[in-house]
Amino acid sequence: MSIAVIGRGLWGAAAARHLAMAGQDVTLIGPPEPRDKRSHAGVFGSHYDEGRITRKNALDEYWVGVSTAAIDRYAEIERQSGIQFYTETGAVMAGGKAFMARVDVGRLKHDVPCDAMDHQELAQRFPFFRFPEHFTGYHEPTRAGHVSPRNLVAAQTKAAHSFGATLVEKTVEGLDERGDHVKVTTDEGRHRFDQVLVAAGYNTDTVLARPPKLEVYTRTVAFFEVSEAEAARLNTMPTLVYDTPEDPYLLPPIRYPDGKLYIKLGGDPEDVPLVGQQAIGEWFRSGGNAKVRDHLHGMIRELMPDLDIRAVSMEACVTSWTKDRLPEIARLSDRIALCTGGNGAGAKCSDEIGRLGAALILEKTGETA
Repeated sequence: MSIAVIGRGLWGAAAARHLAMAGQDVTLIGPPEPRDKRSHAGVFGSHYDEGRITRKNALDEYWVGVSTAAIDRYAEIERQSGIQFYTETGAVMAGGKAFMARVDVGRLKHDVPCDAMDHQELAQRFPFFRFPEHFTGYHEPTRAGHVSPRNLVAAQTKAAHSFGATLVEKTVEGLDERGDHVKVTTDEGRHRFDQVLVAAGYNTDTVLARPPKLEVYTRTVAFFEVSEAEAARLNTMPTLVYDTPEDPYLLPPIRYPDGKLYIKLGGDPEDVPLVGQQAIGEWFRSGGNAKVRDHLHGMIRELMPDLDIRAVSMEACVTSWTKDRLPEIARLSDRIALCTGGNGAGAKCSDEIGRLGAALILEKTGETA
C-alpha cells in the first residue's frame, strides 16, 4: 500500500517516521525551508526556528499525556537520526492560584514529577526572575527544556528515510480521491497513492479544498540578543510559562544559525486572525509586528530587570486553532485522513501526535503505530 504524508513540518515528519518504521511504503511531501522568507511566494512553516519549550505540565491535561509520550521517544529519534534537537534545561510554570489549579489537573492525573515552589523558593532558585508575590510554581528539573523544531523536523525526516521513506520536496496543490486511489497534484506533477494523511498545518484547509475550519492567528516572537558572559550568568535558566493575560512563554539563551545567543519571548496581547493564503503569506514576509515586539520588550524588562540585552529583533509565525482547542486527528474518507491543529502547543508533543495520525492510516493495513 502506498501512502503519502502531506506536510513536512513537525507532525507530518513524525507521522512519516512511524509509518516507515511500520514497514509501509511512505512518501513525505513538502517544500524545504525558504532561503529568503521576505521574498518567498510559496507556503511557509512555523518550525523555522531553534527554540520551542518542552515540558509535561500544561494548562489542559490533554497536552500532558501526549507530551509525556513524545518526550519518552526523544532519545530514540536522536539515536536513529544522529541529529540532536533536545536540550534539557528544566521547565517552570508559575502563576496565581487559579492558574496553578489548572496545572494541577493534568499534573495529578499523569503524576508529573516536579518540585512545588512557593514564592520565596522561586526567588531563591531563579533569582534572575521577578515574580509577583502571589505566584507559586512547579519546576520540572529533568525531561524538560527546549527543542529545536528545525532540527526535530530534520531528525524525523532523516529517520523516516533510513526506514525507507521517500522525500518529495514539493508543494501540494490539490487532492483528487478516486475509487481506488488518491491523485496528489504538486507543483511538479501528479502522484498516485492508496492512502493520504494531510498534516499541513495552517495550509490544511487549502490542501483539502474545504471551507475554512482552522482559525489562523498572527504571532510575533521577540529575540533578545545576549553576550556569552550574560548567557553564562543565566546557565541555570529554565524555560518558563507564566501567568499573565498574554499567555507568554520564555526560553533561555539559545545559539541561532547566525552564531549569536538569543533569549526568546512570545505572547501576543491579542489574537489577530489571518484569512486566506495571501494574507498569511504577507504576514510571514512582514517579519512581525513592531508594536508587539516592543510590548514583549517591556514584559521581559519587568520579568528580568537585570537582563543585559545587546539588541532586540523579531520574527513572524502563525498558530492554527481548532474550535475545541484540541488537535483534529480524524479520517475524512476511506482514503484520506488528517492530523492538524497545533493550538499553540504542538511542537513538544509532535512525535505522539504524528504517531496518532499514522495510526489512522495503519488501521487500514492491520498494523499499529
